Amino acid sequence: MPSAFVIEGRRPAGYLFITPCPRRLVRIHLARLRSTPDPVTGYSLRQDFFLQLHLKSQLTRATLAMLPPIPILADYGISPTHGFLPDVLPLTRLPDPYYNKWEAVVSNLQALILSRRLRSVVDRLPVLSTIGLEHEAEWRRAYSLLCFMAHSYVWGGDQPSDHLPPSITVPLLQVSEHLELPPVATYAAVCLWNFKPLFMDEGINSLENLASLNTFTGSLDESWFYLVSVAIEAHGAPIIPLMLTAIAAAREGDLAAVTRCLRGFAERLTDLTSILQRMHESCDPLIFYNRIRPFLAGSKNMAEAGLPLGLNYDDGSGRLDYRFYSGGSNAQSSLIQFFDVVLGIDHRPTGEFGKKKPSHSSESPREDRAPGQRHNFIMDMRRYMPGPHARFLNQVGLVANVRDFVETHADNPQLTLAYDACLAMLSSFRDKHIAIVTRYIIVPSREVRARSRSRSPEATRKRLDLASASRQRKDVGGTGQSSGPTGTANTKLKGTGGTALIPFLKQARDETGEPAVAEWTKRFMTRTNRTEGRGDFFMGKSEVSSIIEEVQVGGLAGTWTMDEEVGGICNY
Repeated sequence: MPSAFVIEGRRPAGYLFITPCPRRLVRIHLARLRSTPDPVTGYSLRQDFFLQLHLKSQLTRATLAMLPPIPILADYGISPTHGFLPDVLPLTRLPDPYYNKWEAVVSNLQALILSRRLRSVVDRLPVLSTIGLEHEAEWRRAYSLLCFMAHSYVWGGDQPSDHLPPSITVPLLQVSEHLELPPVATYAAVCLWNFKPLFMDEGINSLENLASLNTFTGSLDESWFYLVSVAIEAHGAPIIPLMLTAIAAAREGDLAAVTRCLRGFAERLTDLTSILQRMHESCDPLIFYNRIRPFLAGSKNMAEAGLPLGLNYDDGSGRLDYRFYSGGSNAQSSLIQFFDVVLGIDHRPTGEFGKKKPSHSSESPREDRAPGQRHNFIMDMRRYMPGPHARFLNQVGLVANVRDFVETHADNPQLTLAYDACLAMLSSFRDKHIAIVTRYIIVPSREVRARSRSRSPEATRKRLDLASASRQRKDVGGTGQSSGPTGTANTKLKGTGGTALIPFLKQARDETGEPAVAEWTKRFMTRTNRTEGRGDFFMGKSEVSSIIEEVQVGGLAGTWTMDEEVGGICNY
């Protein structure tokens, strides 16, 4: 026997334990040994066995060295404890008194909107420089302040404004460029960087210890709506390093470690679903639909609401700069997209079926295209994430190997069960989201439509807001034909991100189950005749399909259609 290898023992029965150089425990089944025993060791090995073992070990190390590196969280501004929430808590106020004017406007936002004086106050503001912003926390605070001012300016009057004054545009564009975000109220502006703990000695993963810094309406409902997402982000944060560990374990072929990570992932997903279901506790659907939702709208696909050309970002040069941006959407959550990426779940443009993987967009946040082009909405939403977070997801996509690892070891029941459990829990999370969207958007939009039919034209509210926008549209598809007060048959539910609402959500849910390994699990999770939330608190006893056909208006910030190819939840 070569001296480089030492027999370590014979436990359990039927195995030899041999340590090659460098010392690495290798288990060899006796079936690989020849029947003629060695006179010294008592066993006879194939002559080329150790050579093969050595070459295989060298090949494995070389292969691992060629793989893309597993991303390091700190390189992307991600916390192992807080996840995509900032490791340093958001500032409650900018420290430099130079920015007191911004702070004053936002602290009096509700009163200024109510008195219809917000626009005149903002118009008189000077164009403040961003040179006084030093730390990242200050840039984030500035971004959140400017986004709240911008959306209040656009949607806070009797008629929407199709331009932003230089006092908002100039600093907002500079701050957005620094943070690699579009100049619009994103998920980061209203959720990730817009909270504070009530008690510093308690965690931020509890809804009972969170408060919002800024709101449009000053209502408890709006704060709760944002804070449910914050709690989900905080409680789901440990999943990020856990699944990076799973990727590393899969590279090493460690079945037990990958299985443990997947089990932990599935358990955390169950907790996130429980948090999501708490939305109804302090957020009333009618208040959300009629009061909160309109302020979250972007400028994309908002012609019916009064922005046919998008929004003009006036920098004071006199040059028109109309842009289209989606508004805030939970699809902009890097955490939820991380779940999909690390599990190997592929999402396609709404209405596209098959095994084709989505193409990654290379566009920058400032290169927003006009509406109407076919694209993958979920991938498009990465342009609305902080730049480092989006790059992190792209890097994870390069190294994600859990799905392939599970498929390679499909004969391991514990591994496949743990993986399928993750898919099932994520699918359940999306089921509950569909139920919430139904209760908070579809059902209220039915009521709005019913009321509009019962009112006389004189009694109809004159304000052109997002709840009534689709009833006021004058042209359908550019034909010049009036759609009537309630729209044509083609005016269907469209989300504020510009997507087909229920088809988008259902397809995302069904795609979650496609990678399932076990045939029974795959059939169960991809069946097309499912009814989401039957008997659920959010849904009552109604079926989604029975509601969809009648609703003509809706969306977190506008009207939804069933036949659009683009979209999202909180903005066109």
